[in-house]
This record gives sequence, C-alpha cells and structure tokens, in this order.
Amino acid sequence: MKEIILATGNRHKVVEIKEILRGMPVKIVSLAELKNAPEVVEDSDTLEENAAKKARIVARHYHRWALADDSGLEVAHLRGEPGVYSARWAGPGCTYEDNNKKLLSMMAGVPKSKRGARFRCVIALSDPRGKVWTAEGKIAGRITDKARGKNGFGYDPVFLVPTYGKTFAELGDRTKNRISHRSRALRRAQKLITTLVPEK
Repeated sequence: MKEIILATGNRHKVVEIKEILRGMPVKIVSLAELKNAPEVVEDSDTLEENAAKKARIVARHYHRWALADDSGLEVAHLRGEPGVYSARWAGPGCTYEDNNKKLLSMMAGVPKSKRGARFRCVIALSDPRGKVWTAEGKIAGRITDKARGKNGFGYDPVFLVPTYGKTFAELGDRTKNRISHRSRALRRAQKLITTLVPEK
C-alpha cells in the first residue's frame, strides 16, 4: 500500500480528494491526523507555486511523500480574478459566502454572454526530499446571477456548468467529483502516484 500525506487543512478538500482517489491502493493521511503540522503561508503569485510550496514543506517536514492542491476561479470579465486569491478574496477571515457575495456584486448587470469563467486546479506531488511534480485540471462555465444549490463549498453555488445547466452546488458530490477541475487534475496525478510513490 502506498501512503501520501494530504497537505491541506481544508476539511472540505480532504473529503473531496479522498473520495476522488477512492479505489486507488493509496492510504491518504490528512494533516489533522498528524502532530506538529507545519504552517504554510500561501503567498505565491501562481497556483502552481502555492501547490508546490505546500507539498514540498510538508514532505520535508515529515520525510514522507505529500500531495497538495491549489485551486482558483478565474472570471474573464474580471481579467482572471479572483484567481490565486480565490480563498481570501473578500479579505482576511472571510467566509465562502463573503466571497460569493463580493463576486455577485462585481458581476451585477454583466450580460450572460460575458459571464464566462473557469475553475483551475494544480496538484503537486512531492517526494520526501522536496522534488515536486505537478498536474493540472480545468473546467469552463459561467457565473450565475445568484447563488444556487446547497452542496459543495467555495464558489460552487455561483459556478454554472453549461452542459448540465446547474451549478456545482446543485449537481451533487458524485457528479461534481467526476467532472470537476480537481477531479481532472487528480486523474492526471494518479499516473504520477502510480509511477513514483513506492509501496510502504
């Protein structure tokens, strides 16, 4: 059995990533299960750099393989914002609802044809010495004019997937985890895990 530390303190991401990777012969260990987890400041300018930094610091700290992700919503009308700042866009200590309210406010009055957006996710896998490999996933959609749905987290209630005519929050976890940016990135990362991570 392979073993990987999931380098995130976000419990929603832990649940989602474990579900997407379910079926792989890999034991996923969350930071919440470990002692003395290092603090990682996500201060890089790109998703790639943030994901790599988290994976590298955690892998070196525990001398074990680690996996991290960084994801962002990129809105065309806002020139790619919130992007790498998606989680804290509405300010320090902001909630998911705060971020969604800010986005909907900034998109008020913008016609449907100009509400295009995409979610992007970068997965970073680090060996115990800090060498990093990355994989990326994307999904295109558009921003709704109001929050819709009760599932998911983050910007899920305002990100509509045109193929389904529903937001991520309306689709439900099973469908979302099959088509999402994180799912697509993790599917690519699975090849890295299979090839690189040794059995314990």
